Amino acid sequence: MRESGGKEILLWLIRLRQRYRVRGTSMLPLLGADDEVLVDLRAYHRQPPRIGDIVIASHPTQAGLQVIKRIKRIHEDGLIHLQGDNPDPAQNSPSLVPARLILGRVTSLFAPAA
Repeated sequence: MRESGGKEILLWLIRLRQRYRVRGTSMLPLLGADDEVLVDLRAYHRQPPRIGDIVIASHPTQAGLQVIKRIKRIHEDGLIHLQGDNPDPAQNSPSLVPARLILGRVTSLFAPAA
C-alpha cells in the first residue's frame, strides 16, 4: 500500500476521500492500530469490488461498527468474504457480508504533507 501523495491529499481536502483510523491488529503487518487511511467512498459506484481490495465495511451483526478488511472471495450470490491480513486467528475473524455493506475502498495510508 502506498502512502498518500499530493493527489490523494488533494482528494481528501476536497472531500473525495474520507480519513479513517485503524483500530486493532487484524490488518498487521500492512496496517497497525492507529494508522490512518484514506478511503474512496464512491469507488464501487463506478466498478464492482475486486478480490484483494482493502475495504471499509459495516459489520454484519454489530450495528455502528465498521471494519477494515481485505476481500478474499466474492460469491456468486453477492456475498463477500472479508478477512484481515494478520495470520493470528485470535486477532482476525473472517466475515461474510453482503456487497451493500461495503462502504468504500482504501486508497492509501494517510501521510500528511511534511
